[in-house]
Amino acid sequence: MSISQKLFHQARELIPGGVNSPVRACGSVGMEPLFISRADGPYVYTPEGEEFIDYVMSWGPMILGHNHPRVRDALEKALHNGISFGAPCEPEVELAREIVQALPGVDMVRMVNSGTEATMSALRLARGYTGRDKVVKFTGCYHGHVDAFLASAGSGAATLSIPGTPGVPGEVVAQTLLADYNSLEQAKDIFARQGKEIAAVFVEPAAGNMGLVPPVPGFLEGLRTLTDEYGALLVFDEVITGFRLSYAGAQGYYGVTPDLTCLGKIIGGGMPVGAYGGKKEIMRRVAPVGEVYQAGTLSGNPLAMTAGLATLQVLQEMDYALLEKKTRELAESLKEILKSKGLPVQLNCLGSMFTLFFTQEPVKDFASAKKSDQNLFCRFYAGLRGQHIYPAPSNFECAFNSFAHQEKDWERTLDAVRQIRF
Repeated sequence: MSISQKLFHQARELIPGGVNSPVRACGSVGMEPLFISRADGPYVYTPEGEEFIDYVMSWGPMILGHNHPRVRDALEKALHNGISFGAPCEPEVELAREIVQALPGVDMVRMVNSGTEATMSALRLARGYTGRDKVVKFTGCYHGHVDAFLASAGSGAATLSIPGTPGVPGEVVAQTLLADYNSLEQAKDIFARQGKEIAAVFVEPAAGNMGLVPPVPGFLEGLRTLTDEYGALLVFDEVITGFRLSYAGAQGYYGVTPDLTCLGKIIGGGMPVGAYGGKKEIMRRVAPVGEVYQAGTLSGNPLAMTAGLATLQVLQEMDYALLEKKTRELAESLKEILKSKGLPVQLNCLGSMFTLFFTQEPVKDFASAKKSDQNLFCRFYAGLRGQHIYPAPSNFECAFNSFAHQEKDWERTLDAVRQIRF
């Protein structure tokens, strides 16, 4: 029995399911998780010292690779000054300045501790600012485990939602209206019926939690026009895409400016972090200057702020276009190898992210993503992991490339896929 197996068996007696976030349990792929003892560059290492090429990258934050020397050095220096103050500190001002300068839709920003905190707070702010209660979200988009966003629906746009998990009262998600991702027409229909009651539209500008699903041309632009017409706010959940698609996020990449933006992952350099920001007239409604209350003991923590600041400073020097080119080359090669094996494969690739779906149909929303053959994906996952490649244990997650990956890593990955027997 491996050390990972021993630890997992112990963990299941102490932690629900043996993990602190459900997908890590690897249940959907019929395997047990690997425990990771350290990471460096594009690699993670098991307690036995086995090296894996990592395409999870801590679910997105490690765009520079693990243990980047400039981020590590900055953290080591900050650690000598103390771990937590519960008071304002210089790094939070400097990180806020970098975010405001980088993102077109952010004039002011409030730091929190997770992406879930960011979306929860942005929803409260949108409701407080507009005086409305209803919110539109898109099926398959994940905005953290906020009660209002844990909703599912039947076919088409729904005016009544049901909770997606026990513990969420039906009346909480009754204010959540759903449409299919990439369906501007469904969003228009919802607004035509209830537009005067809608506070905001929340959307992942490029969906990353049904696998990668980019927006179709005109979708984001149409949402911008629609929300303007009805006086609702457009909220981009850029927890994944922020500083990953480009240094200006998805909003800079696509040229569509939201009213509010939610951030996480990369802005903490791997430390727990979140943030929400937007136009000054909206953000000035947040306490203490405004009446919309939100607070957090560890918000603006000096270690998280230092790691995030160091990460953004390095990213300013990096070639996003080259990383996008290399990512597409890798993803297209993977697709061709799988197709040569007679498998049905669709590729969605954007920036430094990609997802391979085992289906004949193009994937443009959650319904088409769910048509991916999960048995084939399980074999794909097991085949990669058996050759020391570390992919996400779910077909509904993105693969993340990084500035630390090199040609030798991509070639090793391609060789591993060639060896898989389906």
